[in-house]
Order: sequence, then C-alpha cells, then structure tokens
Amino acid sequence: MTAKWERCSKYARLSAGRFLLQVFKESHFVPEGSSAHVAYGFYGRKGGVSSGLYKGLNCGVGSGDDQGHVQGNRTRVAGDLVDGANHVCGVYQVHGNQCVRLESPWSTTEMPHADALVTDQLDVPIGILTADCTPVLFCAISETSRVIGAAHAGWKGALSGVLGATVEALCSYDGIDLHHIRACIGPAIAQASYEVGDDLKEQVIKDDAQNQRFFAYNEETRSDYFDLQGFCRSQLERAGITQISQIAMDTYANEDTFFSYRRATHRGEKDYGRQISAIALRSATII
Repeated sequence: MTAKWERCSKYARLSAGRFLLQVFKESHFVPEGSSAHVAYGFYGRKGGVSSGLYKGLNCGVGSGDDQGHVQGNRTRVAGDLVDGANHVCGVYQVHGNQCVRLESPWSTTEMPHADALVTDQLDVPIGILTADCTPVLFCAISETSRVIGAAHAGWKGALSGVLGATVEALCSYDGIDLHHIRACIGPAIAQASYEVGDDLKEQVIKDDAQNQRFFAYNEETRSDYFDLQGFCRSQLERAGITQISQIAMDTYANEDTFFSYRRATHRGEKDYGRQISAIALRSATII
C-alpha cells in the first residue's frame, strides 16, 4: 500500500469481488439499514485492463481506447455492484441539464443525450463518466419506494440546472419527497487545480452574485480558481437537498488514482480516460 493510497483511505477500499477495483465511498451516503440494497461506488482508475493513456479502469465509450477494453472495464464495475450483471447503463453526456428516467436497460448504442439518469429498476447499474467534472450519486429511500440517480455536473451543467433536474426527477416517483433524497458529491477537480478565465466567472456570478464565494484569486498567477464541488453543493442545497455527503479528492492532482481531462490537455496528450461513478438497487443482500 502506497503513501498516496493511505492518504485516500478515509474514502477508499478495494472491492471484494473477483477483480481488485479501487472504489471510493462516503459512510453517510446510504441510509442506515439500506446498505444491503443500495450498492454504489466512485471508481478510480485501478483494476482495469486498458493501457497507455487509458491505463487502468477506463470506462469512456467515447474515448479512443480499444472498445473491447472499455466494455470489459464496464463489465467489471457492473459485476462489482450486482452479482452477475455485465452492463452499466449510462447517458450520452453533453454538458447540459437533462435528466432521463430509465424504465428498462438500454445499450451503449441506445444511450439518450442527457447528463443524468434516475431509476427504480432492480439489479440495473446506472452510472456517469467524469474526468474532472463532478459526479453526483443519489439515493432516495422511503417506506414505499427506492430510487437512485447519477448526474454529471461540469460547470456548464451545474449552472444550467442538471442537479435540480435530477432532484425533480427523483421526486416524480410516488412516495419520494425531498427529505428522502441523499446526495454524494464524488471526486472532481479541486479549486487549487481549477484555474478559470473571466468568461466562466462572469457567467457563474451573473446567475447569482453570491456565487462570488466560489472563486479565489491567486496573486502569483493573476488568475481565479473555481470551487466546482462547492458550487455543486450549493446547487443541491438550492434544490432543497439537506443530506449531502462529499468526497474531497482532486482528480487533477492524483494521477495514479484518477483520469483528468485538464491534466491531459496541459501535457498535450491526444486523449484521456474517464472514470465511472455508478449505483444500483439490489434485489439480493450484499454479502
């Protein structure tokens, strides 16, 4: 175990399944008594079959990686969440604010254009991809209903309301109200690594002057740095969510652990891998 792994150990574990996958969790996300039926993980890059720029658990179907490797990696994640599962249902992410309801599984070639999805289907893993943007997983448990969700929130999607749209979609299920919903913000690019220009800052502050608090000016670089995770938390709070967990890890700074679009861009690399954040409602108890 490396020193870097030890620093991550507050959130990290190795999955107990067939493959040693690196998974990050937050202990307060799933309600007490429901952990046997809600399986989830913010997956790191370790434990996959991809190589080169995509080394590890690259789950990006839109990447230039060997698609056989990508599907193999996604199958590993599916099986880690649900025994016997071999597919994670996702969406064709477009940095927008649309959330779709999954009524039955779809293939990677049938993915709708959206940035979030919700479902009450059992044993159907759902997930979203990130490489610096913020992944947010949701679970909503009531006496009569169990619903889960996953959202991809870059600054554009968060600003345009993708998290609020996901909350609204969760509340559209019978028996689910705001107080049933829990959200967990996963690893993303940290403020210290996220230098931004005036255009982004102006758009975010134009939406709400109080959003100024998510920017920090660095005298040395003469640039602003944006707290994307903090901004996403504020959007969840705006939507009425009070039960919010967060995994405060920087995808840009932890190369051995996460893929990063910005890191790849700074290095002039031609492409980059994507990590997956996924969740499932299980019909069987987790051993």
